[in-house]
Amino acid sequence: MADTVLYEVSDGLATITLNRPEAMNAMNIEAKVALREAVRSAESDPAVRAVLLTATGRAFCVGQDLKEHVGSLMADRAAGTGQTMSTVREHYNPVLRALTGMAKPVVAGVNGVAAGAGLGFALAADYRIVADTARFNTSFAGVALTADSGVSWTLQRVIGPGRAADLLLFPRNIDAQEAYDLGIANKVVPEAELAAEALKVARTLAEGPTLAYGALKESLAYAAGHTLEESLEKEDELQAKAGASEDHAIAVQAFLDKAKPKYLGR
Repeated sequence: MADTVLYEVSDGLATITLNRPEAMNAMNIEAKVALREAVRSAESDPAVRAVLLTATGRAFCVGQDLKEHVGSLMADRAAGTGQTMSTVREHYNPVLRALTGMAKPVVAGVNGVAAGAGLGFALAADYRIVADTARFNTSFAGVALTADSGVSWTLQRVIGPGRAADLLLFPRNIDAQEAYDLGIANKVVPEAELAAEALKVARTLAEGPTLAYGALKESLAYAAGHTLEESLEKEDELQAKAGASEDHAIAVQAFLDKAKPKYLGR
């Protein structure tokens, strides 16, 4: 991986760290490619049972690197092409598909401002731990763009369509407390405690019943777009698989033994 995104796997946990602190982790082409490859690696690696997505510096991610973006737009105009906006298809979409679709839990440790695509990355996580100094902003309409990085799908599912429309049409900074009240943040902690708390939660999930977590993600995503009857059928399908897993047998035996289960992730 490039230095713009750090990737490490340890004891079942893949830690992906956005690492352009001098640019508030704005996403240039190098960073977008590196992030795409990192999340794909975490998704496909059977040794990875949970993912922690976080960042260095005072920002989580301010979205698109506008300095690079302006240069690319000027080059497009000179050449009569529209290559710049293909970044949504080539970079952001694969990242969001991997984060939301991987059959393992994703934790976002939001250390600072998350705007535009940065908000999208945070919303794609299953659990968001947020520093009390963090801020969120949709940003897109402020630069005459529409939502990308999955925000049109994730934001309304987290806070409801009415509030999502409000934040998209009228971008503004959302502080950590409001983010918690809206449901964007699952937990708010002092800035100095964020790294330790995010790691603790992610490691707990990495030690848990991975197949069950993956099934929970799948069932929630499925139910959001299907009828009750269809969702009941999906629950039946997924529960049959979970019930046949080694981890379920381990959990039942641990219950009988009055012991803490030690899951294998399969």
